[in-house]
Amino acid sequence: MSIKPPGQQATTVADMWVDPRCPWAWITSRWLMEVGQVRPVEARFHVMSLSVLNEGREVPEKYQKAMVEGWGPVRVCIAAEQQFGSNALLPLYNAMGTRIHHEKAGLGRDMMLDALADADLPTDLIEAADTTEYDKALRASHQAGMEPVGTEVGTPVIHVPGSDGEIVAFFGPVISPSPRGEAAGRLWDGVLAVAGTDGFFELKRARNRDAIFN
Repeated sequence: MSIKPPGQQATTVADMWVDPRCPWAWITSRWLMEVGQVRPVEARFHVMSLSVLNEGREVPEKYQKAMVEGWGPVRVCIAAEQQFGSNALLPLYNAMGTRIHHEKAGLGRDMMLDALADADLPTDLIEAADTTEYDKALRASHQAGMEPVGTEVGTPVIHVPGSDGEIVAFFGPVISPSPRGEAAGRLWDGVLAVAGTDGFFELKRARNRDAIFN
């Protein structure tokens, strides 16, 4: 499977699946937005859920509270997408991510209300946080993102079109901090090169730093 080389100028649509509470996905999303400034790449965002992903699994105690609280933000995100279209998701994700990761505002109702207001969305969307009304759509969105990469990874997940018409999907890149300018573009070129190589599965090393939000 191959991907068009970066020298060609046709726009590549990169679909990224995110859970607002994941710090690593937040950093990768900032990188992907930066890539769009230096490469012909259009980022589109979709919702996945770490709470859905880890249902029925044993998770460390320190993550258990976040697993419960994590339902609210993704339900509000999917409700916004369902009611106002996919274009509503990015400003809401940006507003949530800024509050969660930079302002340390947590995952609660106040954070979601402030994010909705900042994204110019009706604050009554907050009601979705405490209902299962949108869970079918949430799970469908989650499944669409995760199915090509499997359940052994989390977020970020990115899908890009291959030159043969098939989707090339991968987890990552997990980076800290996000590169800027041409450095972001070079990383994109490298990611496409490895992701588009038939039979390539993994490239990994131990993390030696925490998430850095720049």
